[in-house]
Amino acid sequence: MSNDCIFCMILEGKIPSTKVYEDEFVFAFRDIHPMAPTHILVIPKEHIASADEITGKNSSYVAKIFEVIPKIAAAEGLANGYRVITNCGEDGCQSVKHLHFHLLGGRKLPETLA
Repeated sequence: MSNDCIFCMILEGKIPSTKVYEDEFVFAFRDIHPMAPTHILVIPKEHIASADEITGKNSSYVAKIFEVIPKIAAAEGLANGYRVITNCGEDGCQSVKHLHFHLLGGRKLPETLA
């Protein structure tokens, strides 16, 4: 855990969140500024700063996240599809330096980022 990471503070219960899913590796909660009707953040319980820091030693957390995402999507009723996004670094607009995946759905999403 990182003492100055907002997501680590959420994991420790120091900051409230609306939990959607939790197991020993993964925590998922609703984004406080949703960009779609369903906007859930899925994070590893180990502090990994970004996709650039995924290694052979911690990649099992990422695998667990991608095992869980379809289950969360199904529980949220996203049968018609959804999008999974991660931002990396300043140019990628990563605002929290803890690896996280945005699960977006609940409506037809735009095809482009622009």
